[in-house]
Amino acid sequence: STFNFENDHVEDVGSDTIDLHSGADSTQNFSTTTTTDVNLENFSETLDPITTTGTAERHISIQQTLTDLKNLIGIEGAGKKTCPLCPEEKFKPNYSHKLRRHLQHLHWKVSIEFEGYRMCICHLSCRRMKTNLNGEQVPVRIGAHYHCIVCSATIARRTDMISHITRHLNKGDTEASFTGATSGQMSSTQVMKEVDTDVHVFPNHMTPQKTDSFFNPKMKPNRQLIFCTLAVLAQERKLLECLDAFGATGIMGLQWAKHLGDAVKVTINDINEGSVKIIRENCHLNRMKVLTSRKDDEEEDEDDVEETEDILGTIEVTQMDANVLMHLRAFDFIHLDPFGTAINYFDAAFRNVRNLGIVSVTSTDISTLYCKALNVTMRHYGCNIVRTEYYKEVAARMIIASVARAAARCNKGIEVLFTVALEHFVLVVVRVLRGPTQADESLKKIRRLIHCQWCEERVFYKKCHMLEESAYRQLPCDCHGSMPGKTAVELGPLWAGSLFSTGFLRRMLFEAVQHGIEDIQPLLKNLICESECTTLKHYSIFGPMSHSSQEESGVVIKTLASQKSGVEDSTTAVYSGHDKRKGNDVSGNAAKRQKGDIPVEHPPFYYSIHRHSIRGMNIPKINKFLPYLTQAGFRVGRTHFDPTGIRTDATLAQLKAILMKYSVPTHTDSQPGVHSHASTDPISEPVQDSIPELLEVDQPTEEVKPESG
Repeated sequence: STFNFENDHVEDVGSDTIDLHSGADSTQNFSTTTTTDVNLENFSETLDPITTTGTAERHISIQQTLTDLKNLIGIEGAGKKTCPLCPEEKFKPNYSHKLRRHLQHLHWKVSIEFEGYRMCICHLSCRRMKTNLNGEQVPVRIGAHYHCIVCSATIARRTDMISHITRHLNKGDTEASFTGATSGQMSSTQVMKEVDTDVHVFPNHMTPQKTDSFFNPKMKPNRQLIFCTLAVLAQERKLLECLDAFGATGIMGLQWAKHLGDAVKVTINDINEGSVKIIRENCHLNRMKVLTSRKDDEEEDEDDVEETEDILGTIEVTQMDANVLMHLRAFDFIHLDPFGTAINYFDAAFRNVRNLGIVSVTSTDISTLYCKALNVTMRHYGCNIVRTEYYKEVAARMIIASVARAAARCNKGIEVLFTVALEHFVLVVVRVLRGPTQADESLKKIRRLIHCQWCEERVFYKKCHMLEESAYRQLPCDCHGSMPGKTAVELGPLWAGSLFSTGFLRRMLFEAVQHGIEDIQPLLKNLICESECTTLKHYSIFGPMSHSSQEESGVVIKTLASQKSGVEDSTTAVYSGHDKRKGNDVSGNAAKRQKGDIPVEHPPFYYSIHRHSIRGMNIPKINKFLPYLTQAGFRVGRTHFDPTGIRTDATLAQLKAILMKYSVPTHTDSQPGVHSHASTDPISEPVQDSIPELLEVDQPTEEVKPESG
């Protein structure tokens, strides 16, 4: 019979067993077991000779019920009987009532349940010979062991047998060897759907490094942001060559090919052979033709294509090291999403990426980025950091600095398009600018940071190669003069430039609307507000294309500009060109001419209003506090890095002064703004509509009247 993971069940037979249950989820529930006084030898696995044929019979120690085990012998007959699972020297022939007790309390009680079958302990001489370290066959001492229902291996220890079966579950081996089926069948997988794309995953798809089909549903915002980025780039060029360097299930590359069609040429790579098989299966599931480099695979794919009626696209699937692939071929778009840090792949990514191409990096080494493993941070990124209130932005700027140095080694510069830090990943997307001049300009934006450990004020070092008498003079605070000892620490080197490109984010928002991706639109709107350092919602949605030009970070890109409802918008741009880009369109003179039109960069870093709250004072609501900073003449906005963070160009002392002005003592019943600011201020009323939707906070329901006099 054939076993299926999705249809297994557990029956309570009143004995202490262990159940290896694998349903829709990837967890295995292990029940407590009782041990027996059996002399078990150390763990070892040996395959029965008959398993090489793939059609071996099930061992007699594997039964479904206790009755089936008793039926192996005529236990109801008269006379003494021998145990079917023990040799005579272990258990001598005995009467039926003793034999029944022996089978139930020794073999059946310590059995392991799997897919409705019990793997009972066996004492027969099944393992006569085994191979030692020198490759020689040596006799094995007869002892208790289990027979695997999947591969017919004999394993001595009970815990080792549990681990052995668990490895079969992780690999998706659900067909027993005696059925004649191979372990590569997809019967144990389940189908996950995301953005009209179906993928096969194993039950343990949430466990990285232990599965060939790692799929994390929490990374959906990451995949949607990458898709919108590629959709914008697809409007700039014809036939993009894009690479998903770490495919896993291949869902990201499948979404690119399925929704962008002929505009992209998708390559999905993974070094793991099991992952490559899963990717091919998922391509066929989504009616995609698979291109491979091996002749045997091409013949198999041609047969699969003939059986498929409609082909939606073509995807190239490769199996090699990502560094080797990026050194061999040139791409317009590269996405790096390894398990952990991506620092080892930066040099290869920038080696052959085309001019004005895009490289996106997803880093999941959170302990390294968020100051939990400082020695690893120094080893990977070469940065000295400490835990601060703005640690997420420090992590993003640290990654960008490493990306800029890797690009500069290949005589390329970068333009940061956007940066996102959500939950357990940091996403950095940069545009590649070819030329040593662009590389030098990028390196000038890498500087060290001075951080005061008393008040958490911070400032980048000035652009100067000469030594200063005291670096404390650059800090706006006076903690060094009022506090004994050293009060500041030097962090970095970090990226000191902008983290967002407003024009590119607006085009991403348009593509999200065009493709109906509603989940990511609030985040994109929030990023647009953060890039402009404002609380006002100005979202221009661009439409069909017409000729215009755009300047992003001093680089003029020849494009097709947008029109919607007959109104021409010259802020969008799409690069139209071929693989060989001319330098005339991206010249330094054009960049100088457009230098005055470059938008003002957002202030670096942010302050947490709760971190700097005044003791004994009720601070105002964050949505009511933002207009007070604007009234004082400062730029102010929210940040996605911290829900309580405020991005402003005001110093910390100025921020605290305004916060103190609009706070009231905790013992009074008055609301913030008792000085008649909270209720009479004309801009306090529309503030609720001026904050990004993602970071809105509760508003007071009652209006406070000003006190008389």
